[in-house]
Amino acid sequence: MGNLEELSEVAQKVSDVYAARFEIERDAVWHLAKLGEELGELQAAYLKLKGQGRSEAAPDELRRALEDEVADLFAQILLFARWEDIDVSQAVMRKWGQYLE
Repeated sequence: MGNLEELSEVAQKVSDVYAARFEIERDAVWHLAKLGEELGELQAAYLKLKGQGRSEAAPDELRRALEDEVADLFAQILLFARWEDIDVSQAVMRKWGQYLE
């Protein structure tokens, strides 16, 4: 498993390929819209896994779909953080780590 910087770099490279392929102009609105889209897809995958959404997929397929959506949302968060020049590790430690002091 990679560290956050490595994961962020992978997300950026994939996003660059995606943007070039589909001629997408990435800006602040795009980043926020993608976060919303991926969160919605994560919610749908979770509800299907828990039997609260329609699906004929097998449980292992539903679990894989949930994991994929977590990955998508996390990658989009990393992309947004890069866009806004946010050090995610530092921000988490500052915000969450304060409660451990």
